[in-house]
Formats: sequence, structure tokens, C-alpha cells
Amino acid sequence: MAAGQNQRNRKNDPMVSKTGKAKLGPLNVTQLSKLLESSTKPKEKAKIQRALNKRPPVAAPAATEVLA
Repeated sequence: MAAGQNQRNRKNDPMVSKTGKAKLGPLNVTQLSKLLESSTKPKEKAKIQRALNKRPPVAAPAATEVLA
């Protein structure tokens, strides 16, 4: 019973999992890249980079298409 005693005081945060790790699913590409720059742990950086690789690339502005 000792394991569940702190659950009374814990507030639910939609951006954090049950174990306290960050959820990267709802973040967009700009938020993920900003998080990647601010992260210091290599394991977190690798996780964020994998999440960025899963996302489609950011659409290029129309001005660059005119040059071609």
C-alpha cells in the first residue's frame, strides 16, 4: 500500500506520463525543435530527435518555389 500513497497529492498533467516523463506526441515541429535546443541530456535529445523524424517536414514558403 505504500506505493500508492502519494497519488492523493499528485495533480494530473496532460504533458507528463504517469512515471514523470514528458509526452512528445501533442507537440508540433517548432515546439520540438525548441525543446531539442534546450535539452541537456543525450537520452532526451535522442527521444526528441526521433519524434522530430516522425513528423512531416515543415512546408516551405511559396517564395522559394517561385525561384525554381
